[in-house]
Amino acid sequence: MTFPERFSNLPEYAFPRLRRLLTGIDPGAEPVDMTIGEPRHPMPAFLPEILATHHAGFAKYPPNDGMPALRQAIAAWIERRYGVVTDPETEVLPLNGTREGLFNAGLALCPERKSGAAPVVLVPNPFYQVYAVAAAAAGAEPEFVNATEESGFLPDFSALPEDILDRTAVAYICSPSNPQGAVASAAYWHRLLTLAEKHDFLVFADECYSEIWREAPPPGAWQIAQAMGLSKSRVVIFHSLSKRSNLPGLRAGFCATGAQNMARLKQLRNYAGAPLPLPIQHAAAAVWADEAHVEASRALYHEKYALADEIMSGLAGYHSPAGGFFLWLPVSASLQTGENATMRLWAETGVKVLPGAYLSRDTAEGNPGEAYIRLAMVADKDEMARGLRAVRALLDKG
Repeated sequence: MTFPERFSNLPEYAFPRLRRLLTGIDPGAEPVDMTIGEPRHPMPAFLPEILATHHAGFAKYPPNDGMPALRQAIAAWIERRYGVVTDPETEVLPLNGTREGLFNAGLALCPERKSGAAPVVLVPNPFYQVYAVAAAAAGAEPEFVNATEESGFLPDFSALPEDILDRTAVAYICSPSNPQGAVASAAYWHRLLTLAEKHDFLVFADECYSEIWREAPPPGAWQIAQAMGLSKSRVVIFHSLSKRSNLPGLRAGFCATGAQNMARLKQLRNYAGAPLPLPIQHAAAAVWADEAHVEASRALYHEKYALADEIMSGLAGYHSPAGGFFLWLPVSASLQTGENATMRLWAETGVKVLPGAYLSRDTAEGNPGEAYIRLAMVADKDEMARGLRAVRALLDKG
């Protein structure tokens, strides 16, 4: 299959598809947009001053590997958060947004063949769509593994046939998960990493929502790998300031892995990467070093979790998320699909949500997002409450 053919098979991206669905439908009231996960909490107050202080750096080419101070700040954060000592020289790569890393890691680390055939990339279903695009770009076969209520909204990769697992090169996993807000426990990570060791595949741990949690900090993949005595190169972890620090426009994240993997990631970055401008690197280093703004933002999300639980109390199939900032809501039998619910919500109430099927794929077991809608809890509480009450009323009415 040629490179263009690999991408011609991809479905339309979620948000253009949503715009097409709602074209010609007028909102039934003042709009409330609950579609996109763009954090709206205050960004760190010290950020503008740092950007201003270092603005002359926009006149210079930034280093591909990231400036030492940023890599050291990231390594220090990993050790504080997970207890894993990290070499900032050989195990950390700052990213121009985590999507860059999630995509490029597939290109750099997925082999052309595995067990004599095209490699397999395991993808949770539903999922962040860049996982499937990375698999296509690498010439791999994506295997979509449903993450449903029955599986705790996390994929059970161990249930796959042995021949699929033997061909697996990479498994993507997100915790807390987007869109369901499920948290992978230490036991879950242990099972997945044991499977990865047995079948010799890499785990790409998308942990971008790791600092938005309710009861306790989610365990991390590298943290569990270290406890198991595994090589750091068994796992690649991905983190972002977009969600942690309410800075989606800063485009600052990182990946970390063992030196062998990192050398290949850096080699690709040298030719095809987009390093962060120096003022943004200075800002990111300061943001990774500060936890006060993260705690303040998390407290606001705790209030929103409580509000969602109150409004959705008693709704059949409602699961309060353990982390992240999305609600994954089942639609009533009379509404049948998330698309139907989305159109009616917009036409009757002005609330805009995302059909769950736009985040998932059809499989032999069905499409796990077909009868769901995703809501982002990023607006202020008053706006969010209005949106949630409208959604609850429609779901009750059917």
